[in-house]
Amino acid sequence: MARQSAHSYGASPRTMPSERAAMDRALELARRGPAFGPNPRVGCVLLGAPDRGLTGPVDGDLRVLAEGWHEGAGTAHAEAAALASAFGAGVDVRGATAVVTLEPCNHTGRTGPCAQALLDAGIARVVVAVPDPNPQAAGGAEHLRTGGVDVAVGVGQAQGRALLQHWLAAVDRARPFVTLKLAVSIDGRIAAADGSSRWITSEVARQHAHGLRAEVDAIAVGTGTVAADDPSLTARNAAGGLTGHQPLRVVVGHREVPAGARLRGPGGELVHLRTHDVAAVLAALHEREVRHLLVEGGPMLATAFLRGGFVDELYTYVAPVLLGTGLTAVGDLGVGSIGEALRFVPREPVPLGPDVLIVSTPVRASRAPATTTEESR
Repeated sequence: MARQSAHSYGASPRTMPSERAAMDRALELARRGPAFGPNPRVGCVLLGAPDRGLTGPVDGDLRVLAEGWHEGAGTAHAEAAALASAFGAGVDVRGATAVVTLEPCNHTGRTGPCAQALLDAGIARVVVAVPDPNPQAAGGAEHLRTGGVDVAVGVGQAQGRALLQHWLAAVDRARPFVTLKLAVSIDGRIAAADGSSRWITSEVARQHAHGLRAEVDAIAVGTGTVAADDPSLTARNAAGGLTGHQPLRVVVGHREVPAGARLRGPGGELVHLRTHDVAAVLAALHEREVRHLLVEGGPMLATAFLRGGFVDELYTYVAPVLLGTGLTAVGDLGVGSIGEALRFVPREPVPLGPDVLIVSTPVRASRAPATTTEESR
């Protein structure tokens, strides 16, 4: 990981108001990029002196010369996009400041190293929100400093880390960030005694869940859920059509996916992982550069992820319905007393028609590893 500059946000008089305003703008630009995919969402703003005669001062210090953001894997990184915009407009960026939400990369992948591109363009100062934790790409800040560029790291870091939370966690842990989704009655049931479960939650809640699917890289279910529910695991818009991005459809377990299953219809690629080992599932998806995994069911798979300590975030859609009996959302978690309960911190309640979504994160980072799931629902 690159060393943090002494010129960090709020600590240095050399951090100008224009740079902090530009970082806010860079974060806004970064959000235009896709939430899914192997690459992080990054935005960049190039600032120059007012005497360049360009448009719109951010404040009295510097003016915006150009902007850019990363539009997804295989496209120009944010820094390169901003430089290309400036060059295309005939703007001289020598001596300018680059404000970027993630430390410029220092390696050649699908595109060239951004740190070198900034050096070659004559950028004099680089302001960064978040250091790059990826050992293959990190080192850009130090490379820039070696080239004589003034680098400040940590400007708007909290906002930058919030934007990149899934990607940062995936890179740091060498596994996908895992969101477990549950749709339950208020007594914790996901199906009635006869197995019927359509629909516990409302159309409003289901459409929200489709929006979540459209932002993840992969969705996982067990073979028991495939047999019981025949899900399609697609992301759909309000009109019922497929969204532009379709996540990988991951089936965990040994039983075959039937030839006529909806999982074999239109949608994302079907990936059948013939294992009961949750860690092996995550390793296989990491190899595919999956950064964000949505676990949708059934209860045995959800239980295995929870017991293994692999759930990073919990989305619970709660409907004002009582079933009294039927299938519960999770199975045996190995909890023998209230003191051993898996506890979560709610982040935000979201009203969705008659239902409510509770987003929460685990209090404890991990539990004793679990190695198997059950195929049955």
